[in-house]
Amino acid sequence: MAEKKLSSGRRNQLKSLLLQIGQAMVEEEAWEAEQQKKEHMEEHCPGFSFPGCIQDLQELCRKLHKQIDLVDEERYDMEVKVSKSNKESNTSEPPASQSLSPCQVEDLKIKVQDLKGKFKKPVLKKVRMSADAMLAALLGSKHKVSMDLRGNLRQVRKEVKEEEKATGDWRKSVEDKSGMGGRKKMFETEA
Repeated sequence: MAEKKLSSGRRNQLKSLLLQIGQAMVEEEAWEAEQQKKEHMEEHCPGFSFPGCIQDLQELCRKLHKQIDLVDEERYDMEVKVSKSNKESNTSEPPASQSLSPCQVEDLKIKVQDLKGKFKKPVLKKVRMSADAMLAALLGSKHKVSMDLRGNLRQVRKEVKEEEKATGDWRKSVEDKSGMGGRKKMFETEA
């Protein structure tokens, strides 16, 4: 009942034989897959010939569009069937050793999004702070300069025009200012 230990040479020889057999099997499977692909293409995709006139070409396009629509419908139906079967087969909780299926991951993502949508963000309160208080909060003990923003503003003074001071009543100055800077009176006296 004692097992015989293989020598390293014999072990390497057996490994190389197994690798050769495996390589031959892989090549044979690849050749069979290529043959199946060729047979399938010959069966489902007949030879293509370009039609001679535009009407035949338009008819060919319509036919191809119908076939594309049918294939898309079949693909969609298959996807729905697969997703339903995955959901039905994965309804129980998976053990800790198994990973989640893609359908379960999608369901969990949807649940998380639903939960995120139910919470409202709280309204923040407005806090009034002076510039000094804001700098003190930001810089801490380093803040020594006080900022008086209103003190730095430039003061603008209105200058009262001399003409307004000289003439108190507007009715008195109308005749003086009437016409080309008071020249109206000169023409009236000359004429």
